[in-house]
Amino acid sequence: MNTPQPISDLTELLGKSVLVGITRVDHNGELLGQNQFHGRVESLDDDLVHVKIAGSGEDFTLPPEPLAFARASPGEYRLRSTGEIVVDPDFTTSWTVREPAPGDHPDDADVDEL
Repeated sequence: MNTPQPISDLTELLGKSVLVGITRVDHNGELLGQNQFHGRVESLDDDLVHVKIAGSGEDFTLPPEPLAFARASPGEYRLRSTGEIVVDPDFTTSWTVREPAPGDHPDDADVDEL
């Protein structure tokens, strides 16, 4: 498989399909859960990338970090959680959400792109 090529401008995402992976870990880095889904980028603003999730139509927002989005290699991608196969998405993105330590303020959670 080719090395993922990051994008340089978020506007490249508009109207395109994206495969999203979210990993949640606790403050020590222990795995809490993983979620995968796909959808279409509906809009952008200064603070968020808005993804309309396929199947449910729900809006899911991601931070506007261009380096976190990469052009997807052509092919079939199987979502581990559902077994659904996504064919030829335009982009992929993976994020790790680190929960705050007990006693820390909930808004202190860290989000890292992979």
